[in-house]
Amino acid sequence: MKQAQRIVSLPPYLFAEIDKKIAQKRAEGVDVISLGIGDPVEPTPSYVIDVLCKQARNPENHRYPSYFGMLEFRKAVACFCKKRFDLNFNLNSEILPLIGSKEGIAHIFLAFIDPGDITLIPDPGYPVYNVGTLLAGGKPHYMPLLSKNDFLPDLTKIDTEVARKAKIMFINYPNNPTSAVASVEFFKEAVSFAKKYDILVCHDNAYSEIAYDGYVPPSFLEVSGAKDVGIEFQSLSKTYNMTGWRIGFAVGNEMAIEALGRVKTNIDSGIFNAIQYAGIAALESSQDSVKQMCALYAKRRDTVAAALNRMDLEFTTPKATIYVWVKVPEGYTSESFATHVLEKAGVVVSPGNAYGPSGEGYIRITLSVKDERLKEALARIENSL
Repeated sequence: MKQAQRIVSLPPYLFAEIDKKIAQKRAEGVDVISLGIGDPVEPTPSYVIDVLCKQARNPENHRYPSYFGMLEFRKAVACFCKKRFDLNFNLNSEILPLIGSKEGIAHIFLAFIDPGDITLIPDPGYPVYNVGTLLAGGKPHYMPLLSKNDFLPDLTKIDTEVARKAKIMFINYPNNPTSAVASVEFFKEAVSFAKKYDILVCHDNAYSEIAYDGYVPPSFLEVSGAKDVGIEFQSLSKTYNMTGWRIGFAVGNEMAIEALGRVKTNIDSGIFNAIQYAGIAALESSQDSVKQMCALYAKRRDTVAAALNRMDLEFTTPKATIYVWVKVPEGYTSESFATHVLEKAGVVVSPGNAYGPSGEGYIRITLSVKDERLKEALARIENSL
């Protein structure tokens, strides 16, 4: 049998490969500590779990859910966005529940990209931006995120012919993997650029609630005119420790939301209603659990920063996300340093070049590991050097 060319040319998914490395080392008897995957180890808040359990026992929820999500969940999304960003969305045309934001991000390319179309994607960036482009038959054009530009893309450096042919531009702030943040001024620039070249802006805002030191990340859609050219993807995964639950949403431009919804209704059958009820409980809560997680992550960030300073490794202290983007020591590449750390310290980190060519020379460390294991992992890395 012969695989489709789109699969043959598809790179292995980064985090699936990390899983394989962890399993292999553990099979060899190594006590592996993973700082490679951003998967919270703290449990989902109990009030969310209680709602799930109650609603899972209701037989009415065992049938097919609405293709467009429960009205009650869409109302909770609208209320959250109003309270958090002072944004208003039409419940029926500007909000679309997702089976996790990753699903929506992958499917938006099928809604807008024809074979040969160009997408503008951040480099380094979440691997699904590149993979989604390739699955749709598109051509990814990297926008380098460089330290000298505070890891923001320089839109003035995008070739005019490339911009004219582009259909989608992805941005992501607070950023994975660099942990960089963006100002409203940058979002204004992105809106102006998109209007000039008739491009759909997709803002991946999965880390909007994980921030430190008084910093409050804005929404791209807060900028005047942003809804004319863009949508925003949100996730409950990192905010409420719900990575395995698979629930998120997209909001924004009506035409883009409709097109994404049309793809989804032909591919999936919606989100289990009990999970949507649990999502409502999360969004409508006091958000105290989120504040507690931010305080915990800030403490871990400071632990990592102190250790990296002892090792004389270059990094920028994050204002948001659960990641620290670290320059590798002189004489190493991203891959060779990640291999060194795994072989000599039994610690997994993500090599920066796996997120794109401009990620070369960096690794990503995640804060989603218990405090004592984090300290042990850092000590092991320090000893290996």
